[in-house]
Amino acid sequence: MNIHRFRNDGFAVLSQVLTSSECEELSLALVEIPRKGIGSRSLLDMPWCKKLAQTVRQHPGIAPFLPTDAVAVQCNFFEKSQDQNWLVPIHQDLSIPVTERVENAALTCWAEKQGSLFVQPPDIVLQELVAVRLHVDECGNDDGALRVVPGSHELGRLNNDDALEVRGHLGEVVCSVPKGGALLMKPLVLHASSKATGHSRRRVLHFVFGPRILPLGLTWQNSI
Repeated sequence: MNIHRFRNDGFAVLSQVLTSSECEELSLALVEIPRKGIGSRSLLDMPWCKKLAQTVRQHPGIAPFLPTDAVAVQCNFFEKSQDQNWLVPIHQDLSIPVTERVENAALTCWAEKQGSLFVQPPDIVLQELVAVRLHVDECGNDDGALRVVPGSHELGRLNNDDALEVRGHLGEVVCSVPKGGALLMKPLVLHASSKATGHSRRRVLHFVFGPRILPLGLTWQNSI
């Protein structure tokens, strides 16, 4: 992958992070996790996920794209199939998990999700983050693959009408990812996904990596 292109487009696909056998071992761990709705948050509390986060962070194909002294700050699990199917409208990822509330006008939209506290920080914080979506299964056009709008992360925070206009102008790319591969993306890049139309499973571990230290008195809920 080309770092310059990643910075311009806001996303990139890495074809292999885990081997097929490592994906099978991961499948066994995923069976044991508690699930609520379409997935689970805060997997970083689990020892196997902490170990996997370190593996992903140190992967020679991923490490160059992460912030200096990067730590894993979040891991969500999503499973999409014909039996558990949904679509996601065009959006940006704007919230981060933190330990406690801090009174500052630059911090907005405080919310609790599955027992964790989230806040929307200034864009300068979001620009430092990189999401790594690790695919346990092959994800093609029929599997509800993510669709991203190249370059949209450079436009800052967008409301829904502006997001639709930007997508219409810039177009979108379907990010097919092989089993064991990963989609790397900036949180501010516009993205969406359709329902799965095939007969497969699409299991994804969505890691977020960021700088070890946050501004404005914030602290990460987890930092692995």
